[in-house]
Amino acid sequence: MGAGGRMNEATADTNVLKRVPTAKTPFEISDLKKAIPPHCFKRSLATSSYYLFRDIAICYTFYYLASNYIPLLPKPLNYLAWPIYWFCQGSSFMGIWSIGHDLGHHAFSEYQWLDDTLGFILHSSFLTPYFSFKYSHRSHHAHTNSMEYDEVWIPKRKADTLYSEVLNNPLGNLIMTVVRLLLSFPMYFTFNIHGREYNGFASHFYPQSPIFNASERKQIWLSDAGMVVAFYALYKIAAATSATWLFCIYGAPLLVMNAHFIFFTFLHHSHPSLAHYDSREWDWIRGALSTVDRDYGIFNTIFHDVTCAHVVHHLISTIPHYHTVEATKAIKPILGDYYKYDDTPILKAFWRETKECIFVEPDEGAENSGIYWFRK
Repeated sequence: MGAGGRMNEATADTNVLKRVPTAKTPFEISDLKKAIPPHCFKRSLATSSYYLFRDIAICYTFYYLASNYIPLLPKPLNYLAWPIYWFCQGSSFMGIWSIGHDLGHHAFSEYQWLDDTLGFILHSSFLTPYFSFKYSHRSHHAHTNSMEYDEVWIPKRKADTLYSEVLNNPLGNLIMTVVRLLLSFPMYFTFNIHGREYNGFASHFYPQSPIFNASERKQIWLSDAGMVVAFYALYKIAAATSATWLFCIYGAPLLVMNAHFIFFTFLHHSHPSLAHYDSREWDWIRGALSTVDRDYGIFNTIFHDVTCAHVVHHLISTIPHYHTVEATKAIKPILGDYYKYDDTPILKAFWRETKECIFVEPDEGAENSGIYWFRK
């Protein structure tokens, strides 16, 4: 069992679907910061580097075993071994990508230039535009669960009949789940799928995109250059080996990583007990609390607790991942019912949320409240 399970064993029998309060919080972010042990805010370059090099070593080990030994296996064992490798390596990719995410939050070291340099290299290696994501993700943290201004996982309304009627059935749900897991990662960066509506072409690869402000556009060009270099390196590798070899070693694990990302970010921000707010009611702290911690077992460790300590990450994003579980324990007594933890087995929870969280609407009789809840 991962850290999330140990941290929340006492909550296993609570009603996980009980709504989180929507009244203004009786505490401020300063109260939460005071409750967290001071060392949790310390960004240790040595500790952060340990986790990074550990993950790279694991990734290399999987690569070495797959490239040297799977081709030697007789059929059909090799057909079984490749998917196992893809899943394991894709999970390893996700762990390294998560460290890149921390680098974008300046949660790796005390040196911004180092964090950005490492983050740029790591995310480009996984075909993620580092600075583009850093800036849109910063906006997501600044506007979490705002109906107008959040950057990702913007819920649909009932008036969108494609989701509320056409796809709101078991077959439609299955189709959407498969498409979401396979394609949403690149489609989000390319076409802003699941993102907020903008006037103009919104893309993480377009420096003039309305996602970014004028001071950020030069670094969007740099993100694009990193992607070009990454694609060129992949092209040269495919030319020296084969496209099939590249897909088996890198491409398929990357698809698994993409699916992991969509899987857990969807679950971070989709839960029947969490509200969305429009501009009449939204404020930053209630938005930041409108996310959920879950227990992914061993994947808590692999993904550096982004799964089981996501609430505190939205409250104070510069806390290093190796302190987020401790910080969560420290603030839970203050948060009370404003803290949401769901111990539902993760695959069961994913299927439930894909069925129950189709669109959002205000409660009947509270149409002008500015508060929206998931419906099906």
